[in-house]
Amino acid sequence: MSLSPTRPLPPTEAAPLLAVRGLSKTFAGFPALAGIDVTLRHGEIHALLGENGAGKSTFIKAVTGVIARDAGTVTLEGAEIAPRSAQEALQAGIATVYQEVSLLPNLSVAQNLFLGRQPMRLGLVRESEMRRRAAALLRDFDLDIDVAAPLGEYSVAVQHLVAIARAVDMSARILILDEPTASLDAHEVEILFRVMRGLAGRGLGILFVTHFLDQVYAISDRITVLRNGKLVGERETAALPRMELIRMMLGRELSEATAEHPAKDAAEAAPAAGGAIRFEGFGKAGYVAPFDLVLASGEVVGLAGLLGSGRTETARLLFGVEAADSGRLTIDGRSVRLASPRDAIAQGFGYCPEERKTEGIVAELTVRENIVLAVQARRGALHPLSRREQDEIARRFITMLDIRPPDPERPIGLLSGGNQQKALLARWLATQPRLLILDEPTRGIDVGAHAEIIRLIRQLCTEGLALVVISSELEEIVSYADRVVVMRDRRQIAALEGEAVNVTAILQAIAADAPPLAA
Repeated sequence: MSLSPTRPLPPTEAAPLLAVRGLSKTFAGFPALAGIDVTLRHGEIHALLGENGAGKSTFIKAVTGVIARDAGTVTLEGAEIAPRSAQEALQAGIATVYQEVSLLPNLSVAQNLFLGRQPMRLGLVRESEMRRRAAALLRDFDLDIDVAAPLGEYSVAVQHLVAIARAVDMSARILILDEPTASLDAHEVEILFRVMRGLAGRGLGILFVTHFLDQVYAISDRITVLRNGKLVGERETAALPRMELIRMMLGRELSEATAEHPAKDAAEAAPAAGGAIRFEGFGKAGYVAPFDLVLASGEVVGLAGLLGSGRTETARLLFGVEAADSGRLTIDGRSVRLASPRDAIAQGFGYCPEERKTEGIVAELTVRENIVLAVQARRGALHPLSRREQDEIARRFITMLDIRPPDPERPIGLLSGGNQQKALLARWLATQPRLLILDEPTRGIDVGAHAEIIRLIRQLCTEGLALVVISSELEEIVSYADRVVVMRDRRQIAALEGEAVNVTAILQAIAADAPPLAA
């Protein structure tokens, strides 16, 4: 089953279903939204796009009253509304369904559908009547399931449809769907899209927030793009080329000069036949499509793509944070099981996550304690590092990476972002890894630390370490990568090497037309 092409636009009404004008919101002096205008028509599926930090989530919260807006108006069919909570927004006719469905998995499907409005008689819930109504309601969504069963027994796709059915039954005229397809497979996406088209055909307006460009072109009528809290533009989907959409989202022209790339010759860059780390058909259903990836000593492989393309998900699979359900890993020709980070560490893998403050550092511990964590994990609880060993390791890497201040007993949470990132690098370098995975290693750090991290990446490569580096800064990634794997919609779509490793080629790969999704 393939996704249907974009539907013809519905006729423009005198009064749009939803009109947001001049919406602004500031946090601690920082403008998260600056005068945003968005129009949603009756019977329209409208995509809201933007990279990380663009303001999409803030926009949804401000429109639905989850946070108070500083300026701007919201009108529903010509009448101004000012909801002070998501519940008031729902009462006005605006329902939001998030990626993480906010229903109760321990209750039955019927109980979730009618929670707070159950049919009653003499103070008792009429269970049979509630189930009858629930079954009838879900039939309108082509959903034939046991409504008496706990919601948690069903797939994420079914849970999304139940949440949508509940919202529609509560008289919602506008549906805001925030990343509803993030955890769905192709068949489940098609089911959801069929429901969305049906609802739009009944006159509902749907605001669709997603990172999946193929889905945007398959389902939406118009697109609004935000960037850094500002409105970039609003365009009809059928008239917006993919490359133009990429330019709007990233804020760069394709004609910009590409960065110099110190590529190796083919013989030098080719991985050794038996001495490589090989991921073959590696993937996880609903998470990342199966991929092949070969890594050689001294090689830097970059992962490029828009936010939500599957870069971080790939990194988590490579390090065993998520267990693959297909494919295999071989190291130096031998098959290896990778079911957890412990397995990855045992094989000499290291991983610096994007969210260093929540997934990397332990803020309350000292710089020394953070640096020796991975070494201690590899040795095991029965072989603790002595204090002398800890001090030696910490001081060696503080000096090597120029971590400031050079105080191993300082709580790491008090260091700058760049020095925290260096301490994370030190943690894994202390294990003498053969593969290091870096997810956005230069995000949120100052210019000086940024240059130092880039220098370290290049130095590590010359010392024989295999590196997988994720970065949103395309000019940066082409400056040190031997190969670049481009991702879109959680699958690999291109592998660039040699002279093809440049910003233009990466953008062209991201924007290239893709075949329709198949069930």
